[in-house]
Amino acid sequence: MHLLEKQQLFCKLLPRLLDEIYALGYSATFGEAFRPPEMVAIHAANGKGSMRSVHPLRLAVDINLFKNAVYLRATEDHKTFGGYWVALHPLCRWGGNFDKSDGNHYSLTHGGRA
Repeated sequence: MHLLEKQQLFCKLLPRLLDEIYALGYSATFGEAFRPPEMVAIHAANGKGSMRSVHPLRLAVDINLFKNAVYLRATEDHKTFGGYWVALHPLCRWGGNFDKSDGNHYSLTHGGRA
């Protein structure tokens, strides 16, 4: 699948995830979605990301999760939604499955990157 097709698929699937979040009584805001290569390098240098990020490809979003107006930061808080996300399509990846501190990361894989 070409990059453009994956970007379109990502946009198609993301509302399903957001609907599930709200259906279960949570709310959300976007953290980082698009990340320019310069920011990828800064995150990687600070140990908070990888040079293999798919954010610059517009295939990832970090979702800030809330319950009763309380910001839920732990990867465990995203576990239900991570499971839901990866079940939507074989290309879906959840950060909690490959980096225990990146539970708010939802992406599609591309070129072996997620």
